[in-house]
Amino acid sequence: MRNTQWYEVLLASACWAVLLATPAPTEAASPQWQPLLEDHGASAWRGWTTPGLPAGWHVSGGMLSKDGPVEDLVTNQSFGDFELELEWKIGRGGNSGIFYRVTRDYDHVYWSGPEYQLLDDANAPDGRNRLTSAAAAYSLYGAPAGIVLPFDHWNRTRLVVKGAHVEHWLNGRKVVEYELQSADWRSKVAASKFAAYPNYGLARTGLIGLQGDHPGALAIRRLRIRELH
Repeated sequence: MRNTQWYEVLLASACWAVLLATPAPTEAASPQWQPLLEDHGASAWRGWTTPGLPAGWHVSGGMLSKDGPVEDLVTNQSFGDFELELEWKIGRGGNSGIFYRVTRDYDHVYWSGPEYQLLDDANAPDGRNRLTSAAAAYSLYGAPAGIVLPFDHWNRTRLVVKGAHVEHWLNGRKVVEYELQSADWRSKVAASKFAAYPNYGLARTGLIGLQGDHPGALAIRRLRIRELH
């Protein structure tokens, strides 16, 4: 083989070696998911007034649960723009919710943070009104009927909050979409009980909250969040 041919073979081999040694593209540039539950702990959470996990909340096998009214939970970390995913199962007649951008301006979680409703639509009183049914933006934007599963079945929730834009997803379907501080939003807030709290829904960053002080059993698993930029 002539020298030029040897050179071409060596050059091709070197190129392949470089390609094979170069790491494949990864999702490192994408926002990373952060678990909000451990197998046997919930270090990301605390009570609204109590440090650590309040009495009545339990964690086992990566599942957070309660059997009746207990203290509300909030994250230790604040979040602004984020995507939250979880699976939840509620008991018969159960009522709970996920709050976001919660601040400590007021005495209760729901006076500052908008709520994604968790509910047994068929048996809880709030299920009679689409504005307060499962996956609704509580009292402001209703979710369609027939998507939430019956009590004691696992539902999948996705909550996206980016700037003023909010999306509620339930069992793979987008069920609510709205813009915070839009004219429509302000008119709905003004016509609701939240009109009594001037800072309701105004924070650009805040805590994630889980409602515990309402009746019914609740279980949550596969709870994770990623910040959006």
